[in-house]
Amino acid sequence: MTATRQLGPWPDAGGHFGPYGGCYVPETLMEPLRELEAAWTEARADASFQAELQRLLREYVGRPTPLGHAERLSERLGLRVYLKREDLCHTGAHKINNALGQGLLARRMGKRRVIAETGAGQHGVATATVCALLGLECVVYMGTEDMARQAPNVERMSLLGAEVRGVDAGQRTLKDAINEAMRDWVTNVRTTHYLLGSVLGGHPYPALVRDLQAVIGQEARAQILEREERLPDLLVACVGGGSNAIGLFHAFLDDPGVKMVGVEAGGRSPRAGDHAARFLSTAEGGAETGAGVGVLQGTRTYLLQDEAGNVLPTHSVSAGLDYPAVGPEHALLHDQGRAEYASVTDDEALAAFHLLGETEGILPALESSHAVAWLVREAPTLSDQLVVVNLSGRGDKDLGIVTSTTEATR
Repeated sequence: MTATRQLGPWPDAGGHFGPYGGCYVPETLMEPLRELEAAWTEARADASFQAELQRLLREYVGRPTPLGHAERLSERLGLRVYLKREDLCHTGAHKINNALGQGLLARRMGKRRVIAETGAGQHGVATATVCALLGLECVVYMGTEDMARQAPNVERMSLLGAEVRGVDAGQRTLKDAINEAMRDWVTNVRTTHYLLGSVLGGHPYPALVRDLQAVIGQEARAQILEREERLPDLLVACVGGGSNAIGLFHAFLDDPGVKMVGVEAGGRSPRAGDHAARFLSTAEGGAETGAGVGVLQGTRTYLLQDEAGNVLPTHSVSAGLDYPAVGPEHALLHDQGRAEYASVTDDEALAAFHLLGETEGILPALESSHAVAWLVREAPTLSDQLVVVNLSGRGDKDLGIVTSTTEATR
């Protein structure tokens, strides 16, 4: 079974999803972004481009990914839970869907050099993989803090022929890697495509990445109808930048009976600097969270900042959720009430990692563990609902973190 590819609506001419989004970038990048928008608009309508993308998604990535009934977890929680298995994609996460589409687009535009940023390393691995497949030069920027936390993925990128450039600035995490990638792009715009990894950045990236990840929800919708002969009551996905979540949600946006929950990183506490939850209220638990609306790295959205507009530090046990802003389409869905956003703590996510392993024999990425953790916590209020959880990636990259955290608590 292959899902019908239905690309989503484009934002307005300025790249806005309601009051969010836009294109707040240096003048040097305006022309390459216009070029990228024109190239994707053309490729969206090009049957031969879409056919090649679909062929590689099927033959190389391994799509469609299964939608499996988690029987023992369902029994434990008193729900009917299905897992969308993006962890079974080639490279081990949903990131390959976007990387493959953008890699083909870069080749179409004649850009032979590709740069990318990565936090948890899965987008970097996916980009390095696609560049190897298509014969493109690849440079990946990664914060040195994340390089230490995700050493196996650093080695994988190197083995695939990519140059991994460590970033020592700031917190040495994803935001800082994006800054360095954008500096590189400003210098090398004529020869280089920036393969942005999430629904972030200046227009057209949020819509472009959304379109390439929408295959997740298109498949899941067809699969759950085939298995259950009805739509789910609830969709759950983790939200860092938000590409796996919008990928799942998008095919269900016009189904008002399907509730959607995006789960952010609650970290250690609601205190500013202790979490990466952009939708927290401005004061929760008696401490300022730093959540609000502003502009970061090309887009207007919800982000973590102080009263002067300075971006705040973030924390999460999961490197892939450790980012101070969220995709602008998620910001709009939040304001419309079409999707709900919640957070779980590091400890809850780690407990869910162990629970899924022990009940289903699946070790999820710590990012995906946040979605499972929310479901575990909220299960008593959900009364036998039919639920689809997106497992955005596999957890072998996180074994060092899980092991060291477990040992530290003994």
